[in-house]
Amino acid sequence: MQAELIVDARNAVGESPVWVPEENALYWVDIPAGGLQRWSADSGHVHAWKTPQMLACIARHSQGGWVAGMESGFFHLDTHNDGSLDVEVLAEVEHRRQDMRLNDGRCDRQGRFWAGSMVLNMGANAAEGALYRYSAGQRGPVEAQLNGFIVPNGLGFSPDGKTMYLSDSHPNVQLIWAFDYDTVNGTPSNRRVFVDMNHFPGRPDGAAVDADGCYWICANDAGLIHRFTPDGRLDRSLVVPVKKPTMCAFGGSRLDTLFVTSIRPGDDHDEQSLAGGVFALDAGVKGLPEPQLNPSPTGFKS
Repeated sequence: MQAELIVDARNAVGESPVWVPEENALYWVDIPAGGLQRWSADSGHVHAWKTPQMLACIARHSQGGWVAGMESGFFHLDTHNDGSLDVEVLAEVEHRRQDMRLNDGRCDRQGRFWAGSMVLNMGANAAEGALYRYSAGQRGPVEAQLNGFIVPNGLGFSPDGKTMYLSDSHPNVQLIWAFDYDTVNGTPSNRRVFVDMNHFPGRPDGAAVDADGCYWICANDAGLIHRFTPDGRLDRSLVVPVKKPTMCAFGGSRLDTLFVTSIRPGDDHDEQSLAGGVFALDAGVKGLPEPQLNPSPTGFKS
């Protein structure tokens, strides 16, 4: 299960990997650079696009292109082979402060796009972050569904869509919660602690859920990816050759490859020469296709 470097991306904050099977390619973002990137598994070629704001998270749009969480809200992105990018505002977010952006995000199993927000300076320890839900065709500002987070992260959904996972990766919190999730109305309830990461190496960052319903969480600062069973038991930990893995995603022809993005700290040293890279590991299990933004989210059958 040794990690393989597939792209020496040197991303400041690589995040939100998404596998696109029809292209046999992986997409991901570099948040502060406002960069959308694509790696072709066939050619090894990397293509990049620049967005007008920090780009935090992406999900495929079922009608083409991408839905993206950026600084000021939710956007639709259309990429072109010449490196140009069409950007359309879908819905704005009314942040509680000006110095905020969206962070980790993904679609639920029904096709609604969720993203959390955070204050840009993590050192401020400001619990001003919220969790937002965007549905296709929605107009006007998006309302917060949950509040009181410093760095909301680790969004994930069980295979049947009926459990939602969410973490706060700030050093003062380091908790992962589970919620009962209403798949018809798209509302979480019955919040409880799923894993207290203060008892494990690393801070909880981005996550993925496999076909067995197990939750994979990148352990930032520890160079690990932990797999927890649905009852919150640590099943295994995989090693990556960087201290700050950020988010993982299943991909490859059989959805059994775990792709991992990472951070390249400003105080990088020789032992962190691969920091900011994108890695691939043999997960030993199969993942699930990443949901797309769906114009009719209530049409999902569990």
